[in-house]
Order: sequence, then structure tokens, then C-alpha cells
Amino acid sequence: MHTLFSIRFASSARRFKAAVLALTIVCVFVLASGCSRFRQEHHDTVYVSARQMVLHDRVAAVSNRVAEVTNGQPLEVLEHGRRFIRVKTQKNEIGWIEERAVIDAKVYQAFEEMGEQHKDDPVVATGVLRDDVYLHLTPGREAERFYLLSANAKVQLLQRATVPKVASSNGQTARPLTPKPASAALKSTVHSSAPAADSALSLPQPEPPALEDWWLVRDNQGHTGWLLSGRMDVDVPDEIGTFAEGQRYVGAYIFNKVLDPDSSLPDHLVPQYVTVLSPPKAGLPFDFDQVRVYTWSVRHHRYETAFRLHPIEGYLPVRVVPAEGAKAPTFSFQIANGPNLSADTLTGITRPSALRTVSYEMDDTRAKRIGPDLAPIPVSHQPDSQPRNAKSAKKKGR
Repeated sequence: MHTLFSIRFASSARRFKAAVLALTIVCVFVLASGCSRFRQEHHDTVYVSARQMVLHDRVAAVSNRVAEVTNGQPLEVLEHGRRFIRVKTQKNEIGWIEERAVIDAKVYQAFEEMGEQHKDDPVVATGVLRDDVYLHLTPGREAERFYLLSANAKVQLLQRATVPKVASSNGQTARPLTPKPASAALKSTVHSSAPAADSALSLPQPEPPALEDWWLVRDNQGHTGWLLSGRMDVDVPDEIGTFAEGQRYVGAYIFNKVLDPDSSLPDHLVPQYVTVLSPPKAGLPFDFDQVRVYTWSVRHHRYETAFRLHPIEGYLPVRVVPAEGAKAPTFSFQIANGPNLSADTLTGITRPSALRTVSYEMDDTRAKRIGPDLAPIPVSHQPDSQPRNAKSAKKKGR
């Protein structure tokens, strides 16, 4: 009897355990199904790259306007269409927008990383935009673009790069080229003028691609990107801007101020400048080819050229140390220490393999060479900078 009771009890226990297990499985399934209804779906984020766009309630010839979005605004992607995407704004406005008017999170992150990478880069000059300009991810007209800067905005110039102007056949910007040093360019020009040994065997040389300069810039909000150099002007005071003589200012830097009681400035302190200039030509292997110092004449109440160094192959940045105590103000810049140049294959930034630092001290209106490097500064002319008439140039020099 006891044995029979034990058998029946064990069988009941097994059936109870099986029922509990089945009930547990059902509960888990029900809970999982219920939670999936409340689980928030993950949606991608895109960012408006156009200046301004309108969201529509449907993709059709006739539709209603839902909202207006502007450059840089984040949008949550709800649905992908053929050429349009359905998005939601931060104000929960939902509508359709053209896909070409936005960039994805990957491109946005690339812009953010570039800004972080160059946030502490030294400023080599300041520029003023001529009109509204987009910042590009890399130098080139076909590169991804995002931030739109307004006309007349000031930007900090960080680095210069040179790339071919014409895009390649596949629609992508061609790879950057390494410009030849000025001496090499002059040598090749001379050699090309010599008659060929056998004109029948000589082949026509392809024309080198046209080059254009791009600047890596940073605005007052920390947005960083590349823009075409022709879309801006270096910020130079009007008082010295007229002294360019057909050249292009690359930078202007205040090294001190002088007191002129007759000056119209509020504090009667007139700034004096060291400037660097270059020919108005893109693709040069150097940043500037001349240095000029403008000092203020208290007697004549005007700027005068106190120092000029030309022609050289100079490289940014120009460093200025203001006067401190008995020490006079100084400025320095870099020149190539040899003919070898290297170019970044991604950005087109060209720099000499080795650099020398040349320093000067301003003794009143006289620039005096100082520093450990007092070796001669090489003189280098671009082929198109030579006088057209050598005889007239000699007469002027007499």
C-alpha cells in the first residue's frame, strides 16, 4: 500500500512539474510578444546639407507643406523611398525630403572628427568669405559637403592644399599632384625651349592639369572643412591693401603699434604690419614669395615700406613676437631647406621635406636678421615672373 502511494505521488509530481514548465514557457512567450510591441525601433539619423528644405506630407505632384528644415539640422529617418526619405524633426514634425539634401551619420561623424583633429591647429591667417560657401570634407569640388557659411563671415585659415581643377571621368576628384619647386619648373621650361634631337621621334607632351588651391578653415563655431581659395579674401586692412601691386596677400600680422596724436583711431595707436604676398596664381609650390613690413610715419601720417624680401620660397606660418620690456618685436617664417617636396596623397598639402626658420628683429623701422640661421636666403623666380624685356629691366636698374 505504501509503495503504491509513493508511485502515485511521484507521478503526480512529474505531471505538476510538466504543467509548471509549460505555463512558464507560455508566460515567457506572452511577455516577449508584449515587450516587442513597446520596444522602440532604432532609426538612422541624417543631417540637412542643403541651405533650406521643406518637408511634404507625401511624395506627389500635389502635396502639403509640413515643416521647414535648415542646414545642419538632424532628422530621424522613418522610411526610405526611391529618391525621398520620410523623416521626423526634433519637434515631431513628419514629412518627406529629397535624399540628396541630407548627409548620413557617417559623413557627419567624419566632419566632427576633422573638427576635433584640427581644433588646436595654429591660425596662419584670417579670411573673409565673398559669398555663401559650403565646407567640404576633402579638397575638391566633388567631395562631400555639409556646413554652409554665410557671406562676409570670417574664417581662420589653417592649411593650404593644391588639387587638379578638373574632376576625373568617374566623377571623383582626381588625386592631388605634387607641384614642382620653382627652380625645377624654371629648368624644365629652359630645356623645353631647346630643339629636339630628332623631331620625328618627339612626341607631343600632354598639357599639365589646371590646379586650384583649397584652404582648411575653421569658423567661430569650430566648424572645420575645406573651401576653394577663390571664394574668400585674406583679411587685410584697407590702409595697406592698396599696396599689393598686383600681388595677392597671404597674411598680415601686427607686430606693434605707434602713437600718432593726429591719428583718427580712438586711442591714437596705429598698428604696424609684417605681411606676406604671392603671385595671383594657383598651384604654386610655396605659400608666399615675398615679405613686406609696413611702418607708420608719424611725420607724414602714412604707411611706408620699411622692409621687403623678394623673391623667395616661403612657407606658413609667420610667427610674430610683440615687444616685451627692452626686447624689440620679432617675426619669423620658414623657407625650404632643399629642393625636395612631399605631398599628402589624400589632401594635396605640399610641404618641403626640410625647413629653415628665418627670423628678423624690428629696430625702429629697420629689420635686422637674427637667430641661429644667418645663412643666405635662396632667391627663386617663377618662370612667368621674369621681365618680358631684359634690356628695359637693365635700364630701370641703372
